[in-house]
Amino acid sequence: MVYLLVNWIVSAMVIFSVAYVLPGAEVFDFTSALVVALVLGIINALLKPVLIILTLPITILTLGLFTFVLNALLILLVSNIVPGFSVDGFLAALIFGIALSIVNTFLNNFLPGK
Repeated sequence: MVYLLVNWIVSAMVIFSVAYVLPGAEVFDFTSALVVALVLGIINALLKPVLIILTLPITILTLGLFTFVLNALLILLVSNIVPGFSVDGFLAALIFGIALSIVNTFLNNFLPGK
């Protein structure tokens, strides 16, 4: 339970930091980043596996690169749901998703309690 809470806070910090550095993505405050992390986590847990199965032929055809497109579309969906988070377009969402994945993977390697 503590690991989930720490992971959620770290993800929110990463979202807040990446939105600060990346032009085209804005987070109003840290509370909005916490909500974005929660909504993105729920969408990634529930909707993303279904979308990956539905788009499996194109994912195989592109050697897995279509998952970046799915991530960008899910980030755009979250930006439409959460009021304090906005992404300007598809390219900004794609770059935001890639940066978020890289930084989150790097930081989660240092979290204790795995």
